[in-house]
Amino acid sequence: MRALWTVVHRWIGLVLAGFLTMAGLTGAVLSWDHEIDEWLNADMLETPARGPLKTPLELAAAVQASEPRAEISYMTLGLVEGEAAMFMVRPRPDPATGQAPALGYDTVFVDPVSGHITGQRNGRSFALSQRNLMPWLRHLHESLLAPRFWGTDRWGYWFMGSLALLWVADSFVALLLTFPVKLRKSAPRLTAAVGSWWRRWLPSWRVRWGGGAYKLNFDLHRAGGLWVWAVIVIVAFTSFSLNLYREVFYPVMSTVSTTTPGPYETLKPAPQGTLLVPQVSFAQAIAIAQSEAKRLGFAQPAGGIWWGGDFPFYNISFFDPHDETGAMGMGLSNIYVSSDNGEVLGTYRPWHGTAADVFVQLQLPLHSGRILGTPGRVLMSFVGVLVAVLSITGVIIWWRKRRARKMVATAAN
Repeated sequence: MRALWTVVHRWIGLVLAGFLTMAGLTGAVLSWDHEIDEWLNADMLETPARGPLKTPLELAAAVQASEPRAEISYMTLGLVEGEAAMFMVRPRPDPATGQAPALGYDTVFVDPVSGHITGQRNGRSFALSQRNLMPWLRHLHESLLAPRFWGTDRWGYWFMGSLALLWVADSFVALLLTFPVKLRKSAPRLTAAVGSWWRRWLPSWRVRWGGGAYKLNFDLHRAGGLWVWAVIVIVAFTSFSLNLYREVFYPVMSTVSTTTPGPYETLKPAPQGTLLVPQVSFAQAIAIAQSEAKRLGFAQPAGGIWWGGDFPFYNISFFDPHDETGAMGMGLSNIYVSSDNGEVLGTYRPWHGTAADVFVQLQLPLHSGRILGTPGRVLMSFVGVLVAVLSITGVIIWWRKRRARKMVATAAN
């Protein structure tokens, strides 16, 4: 049976190796995405003007005036002096032809004091540049930069989510293969000589630094995976749950436990390639959400509002503008306001709801490591690099054994 599991681990590992190397290294960088982005694009993200802040709607008007062919899908509400406000935009279809113009960008940054546009970028561009490095890496990490085709842009997410589920299974196979070989009951003297099961498992946790290249590579693969095995399983599982949230994770959770569905789970999106027309304005939705937040006792101010056009509601987020994720990565709350009639359709409040609801909420904080704050981000960067190391050392083990088998076969002939 052990031989079978060895073959299973070998071939799953070979299939996953390239993808996990990419995901591990990009994940290690993305743990510090905001800091790196601010360093690379300080001229766009840091603003010089000082003084009274304009309102988000005034800034939105400036963005709209700069390009009438664009419409806003997201606007920053938590404005901070010295930091550019972010506005996400998409092409506005021509009423006469129904065709959407090519804007060349999807994000606009604005000085919240002066109202001047500090820069633009296309976060969905396939071309890599300094401006879009961090969005580019995030899309590569999550979906392999897969474009929209056959009516959906979810192909890359589905593919990476499926690989993550395979990774979860292989992690348990890998753990099994580190266990010591079961001794025969007919050999009591041998059992007494080598010691208990735990004592025989201990070498799997060690790295023989002076044992030569082959032993070092093998030990890094085996012991490296053991020391962070629990973290790897968490990362693998949350990769699956985040990428296949609507398709698999949430439906299964709702079947096996009690969940509180929100509008994303209960409402159907518009057909691919079409956008809904809101009957409620951004300003009205913001006012309704702020009133509801006050009634519910939200501690944080409104930080942003999203109108995707695919679902008939606005998503208004409440968070500290200086720390969007907040304590343990659970500092963001949401209120959903109908774009048809202004009705409050639901809320998302961290640490509220059933046990299953909280488990669902924890997926991103666990995956990003932000549940442990800065130490968690450091840990995830380390684990990301280690995942790449485990993948590469696994391929080297396979290649060396394959070469050895070929040499034996050649010598036999």
